[in-house]
Amino acid sequence: MKPSKKKAEAKASALLPILVFLLLYLGAGIWYEYIDPVEGQMGFYVMSVVVAFGLALIVAFFQNRKRDFLGNIELCAKSIGDVNITIMLFIFLMAGAFSGIAKAAGGVESTAHLLLNFIPGTFAVPGLFLIACLISMSMGTSVGTITVLVPIAASVAANANLSLPLTVGTVVGGAMFGDNLSFISDTTIAATRTQGTRMQDKFFTNLKIALPAALATIALLIALACQMPRIELGTFDYSLLLALPYFLVLLMALVGINVFCVLGTGILLFFAFGLAAGTTTLSTAFSAMGTGTNGMFETMIVTILAASISAIMRDGGGFEALLNFIRHYFKGIRGGRLGIGLMTILMDIATANNTVAIVVAGPIAKTISEEYGIKPQDSASLLDTFSCIAQGIIPYGAQLLIASALAGISSLSIIPCLFYPFFLACAVLLSIMLTKDRNDCVDS
Repeated sequence: MKPSKKKAEAKASALLPILVFLLLYLGAGIWYEYIDPVEGQMGFYVMSVVVAFGLALIVAFFQNRKRDFLGNIELCAKSIGDVNITIMLFIFLMAGAFSGIAKAAGGVESTAHLLLNFIPGTFAVPGLFLIACLISMSMGTSVGTITVLVPIAASVAANANLSLPLTVGTVVGGAMFGDNLSFISDTTIAATRTQGTRMQDKFFTNLKIALPAALATIALLIALACQMPRIELGTFDYSLLLALPYFLVLLMALVGINVFCVLGTGILLFFAFGLAAGTTTLSTAFSAMGTGTNGMFETMIVTILAASISAIMRDGGGFEALLNFIRHYFKGIRGGRLGIGLMTILMDIATANNTVAIVVAGPIAKTISEEYGIKPQDSASLLDTFSCIAQGIIPYGAQLLIASALAGISSLSIIPCLFYPFFLACAVLLSIMLTKDRNDCVDS
């Protein structure tokens, strides 16, 4: 049975599968995080997101009665086979391999230690923010950056009698900045591929929002640092050879080289340099790349399931119903941009995972952007930015939970010191307010 090209009639009930997913995943997360905690596990990660999506897909199959079982399978297959989904899956695999080999070779620690040696003692806290920004942009992962830098931030706080939540919150903020902008971040990959735009275009659009927020954060941290005692950070051992690939990868991405070439070059460099430095062997290098790709499997399965559910909901009129709601309450390009942002934040609050939030919200955001005349790079930037804001602040997200566990403090105590996410929220809302609607252009 071939899917009809005719626009589906608006039907709000077609959105039931996504509501089922949110109820299952959010409900289980709240239960295991706050009501009946499981020792040694983060509550929002007890129920697999894949299981929740799988059950939601079953609901979608039963609900879409206008197609038989094979008709729904065909609908899912066409959605999964979309060129953007395929590219996204391949990039996820390569990003996983890159992350694995870079970590095994010691590139992460070498890059962090190299940068730490350049921080003046007076500006240790602003320096931690800048290093977290650069490391996260190079690595493409906020969690990895937090894992490396939070123990150092805790040590700085202890030695200089500084606020531990302040130093930890500074690292988390910098990690979210880099994750939001990195060319090899899974959030960037998901945002650009679901919206059909180039990473370079999304980067420069995103930078106009993220850079002012980062500069405001640095200014505030410098003002605070001037009131703090001088800190002796000491010296850190590093290998310039192992730090070099990260900077080359970042430079290649900035000049617009294809992401497959960028990641492939990074993998080859870390493979060769790790062997040359003696930090890896052939067996450990291949094993590390395998571990890295394995770490991306859940994200890839979620992408496939979300594409399937989105296709069925669109076919059933769910997207059209959502558009009708947005048309009614959100007027003009500003309204469309704000609608994408609010939807993304709600998805992230519900899933506690910014990549999953983007994968789920992406197809809907694409429809909204086409309806409201929003450029693909703008909608991709909005998806990534709003998910970054929510993920960087929610106390039950992986970023704050890992940071608080490493520092030995509660995740709630870090939130008041998350200057960058709050500045970023102000910056993106201001950019939406300053957006010119078509009516403004006509009036002028």
